[in-house]
Parts: sequence; C-alpha cells; structure tokens
Amino acid sequence: MARYVDSVCKLCRAEGEKLFLKGDRCFSPKCSFEKRSYPPGLHGRQSQFRRKESDYRMQLRAKQKTRRVYGVLERQFRRYFAQAISQKGLTGTNLLIILESRLDNIVYRLGLASSRGQARQLISHGHFEVNGVKTNIPSYLVNVGDQIAVRETSKSKAIFKEIAQGINDGRVPDWLELNASNLSGRVVTMPNREHVDATLDEQLVVEFYSR
Repeated sequence: MARYVDSVCKLCRAEGEKLFLKGDRCFSPKCSFEKRSYPPGLHGRQSQFRRKESDYRMQLRAKQKTRRVYGVLERQFRRYFAQAISQKGLTGTNLLIILESRLDNIVYRLGLASSRGQARQLISHGHFEVNGVKTNIPSYLVNVGDQIAVRETSKSKAIFKEIAQGINDGRVPDWLELNASNLSGRVVTMPNREHVDATLDEQLVVEFYSR
C-alpha cells in the first residue's frame, strides 16, 4: 500500500493553513505550523512573498489540499475523480462523497481515531471490522447501513481505552450514528455537501482535471 511517509506538518505549511492532520496535537502549542507557518524548503520564507495567484495555481492548490486532507495519493485520487464523473450529479460533490465514504474517514468522523492518519494505521493493523468482518483496507468504501466497530480483541488495548475516555458524541455528524459504549458506529445515510469541510473547493478540483 503506497503512502506518504514524510512529515505531515510540511503539508500544512505548503498549503499555508492547518489541515489538522495530527489530531489533538494540531490544537496544542506543539503544533509545528504555529512555529513555522511559511512554506517548507530552503527558500520557504522568501517564496511566500513571491507567489503569483494564477488560475492554474488556485486549481492545483485546491486539488492538493483536498487530496492531503483525506490522505490520498495522486493515482488513487485520479481514480476517485474518474468514478465521480461516471456517477449522476455534480462531479465535485460526487468526489467529496466518495472521499467521505472511505473507512478511514468514517473511523475518524466517529471519533474512534484522533486523525485520519491514525485511523488508517489502526485499520491497517486489523483493529476494525465492518458488518462483523475484519477489514484492514483503509480505502474500503462503506454503504448505508454498514456497521463499523473496534474488534473485541482490540478493545482492551491502551489506545482504545484512551479513545473511549475522550470520545465525544457531539462531534459525530448526523449521517453517522455512534455507540460510544461499544466503540462502534453505523452509517445512517450517505453524506451531502453540507457535511463536508466548507473550505474545500471541489469546483476548482474539477477545473484542474478538465484542463
């Protein structure tokens, strides 16, 4: 499974804003973006003052931001875009719904992981099941009615005991249903555009791939 292995804090600095890729650390004074908000690289400090806002750059940044928020590499992101085009409705909205339907995103949205990155790791290590079946594929796309849960053999682990203590029902979107006591959840309905991060600009992503 291909994955990004460099510092995710560099991604926030490249986008010029927090993408909240490291969970609770992003809300603490330890957040690297608070100390170095300029772009990474040898000439990062100078380059932030020389950037030109062209249409292409805006489209590229919108695509990169969306891809990085969900932790998807370019090849897979292109496949999702092709899938979005083949579906009825707005391509950009279809793309965001596909990304929201990934198992790692569902685990994060339910509060069973502090970040999508942590969710991917926990899923890959076999700690989750979908409809009672062990699933270790973070990109697995869920459907309405699917039950997602921490496996019984994993609930005694320290990380899930910590998650159970800090879990917050109020942060779970209304298209999902959380059973905090059982560390499980259910997909009530598919998400719509209102459920997705408002700072993402899917239309610019569509324009980027339509050039």
